[in-house]
Amino acid sequence: MLCRTANDLYWVSRHMERAENTARLIDLALRIAMLPERYDRGKAQAAPWRRALDALGAGQEYLGKHGAIEADGVLRHLLLAPDNPSSIHSCLRAARENARAQRVAITAEMYEDLNASWLEIRSRTWNSVRSDGISNIVEWVKTRSASFRGVTVGTLARGEAYRFLQLGAFIERADWSIRLLDVVGSDGEIDESGEARDAIDYFQWSALLQSQSAFETYRRLYRESITPRSVTDLMLLRDVNPRSLQTCLNTLHEVLRAMTGGESLEVVRLAGALATQSRYARIDEIIARGLEPHLHDTMARLAGLGEAIHEQFMVSLDAGQVQAQA
Repeated sequence: MLCRTANDLYWVSRHMERAENTARLIDLALRIAMLPERYDRGKAQAAPWRRALDALGAGQEYLGKHGAIEADGVLRHLLLAPDNPSSIHSCLRAARENARAQRVAITAEMYEDLNASWLEIRSRTWNSVRSDGISNIVEWVKTRSASFRGVTVGTLARGEAYRFLQLGAFIERADWSIRLLDVVGSDGEIDESGEARDAIDYFQWSALLQSQSAFETYRRLYRESITPRSVTDLMLLRDVNPRSLQTCLNTLHEVLRAMTGGESLEVVRLAGALATQSRYARIDEIIARGLEPHLHDTMARLAGLGEAIHEQFMVSLDAGQVQAQA
């Protein structure tokens, strides 16, 4: 497969996954915004939106451009801003454009699904979004992402194209499993007891589960009430959770091994090291060392894995080398 084709397919799925997770971030911020906050008067309303922007590393940039953080401004920035490359509008546009460039590598149903999503979001104005309700467009984005996943699984041959789509989806989802956890975890370190400090803590961690569609999974796995320790365990270390970091890392390692025919390449080693570290980690040890340093270290290693994937398959190899390894 040509490097350009591999790159476009990889980013089709990354952009779709990013659109969905941006919708989940908005869902989480909306839920937290309904709770009383531990902030000075006047800052309470902006606090969850500041935390959402900080989780994206965009807090200072947003302040420099818009001057102040308030709910409507952040929502427009995350939903519809064409000049924000991570907005849902921009992600759906980019996914559709990448797919259009590689129509011969995907199925007609996949392209039609992406095109329908783009045409719908392109027609949206801020007034129409406000009129329909923010929660409704959040659910629409999650449904469109699920639709694209379903069409891909149901129509695309299990070859190189499918594997590059998997790589893009799972490295993006792994990154977001950390970012979304950091939105709640950044409100303060989890103490070694792993218990919620108060009712606000309890409902924030509950909101995280709901935004990740993991509330029912949590109830089935843990007999105890919702605690920061157990939610973090589910988000990071439990491979029964389809959106956990562990599930994403396991899938990335398996896909890379299949693509390289078991060769001992650096990109496979990096993925294997991350998956192994997560598999044998213990939540009590993570909390004792500090959740935030652990999340930042893992995110940095994920970024390194993303760079290695790009160099291995999309820059440094010619088409013949990629074919030999796939």
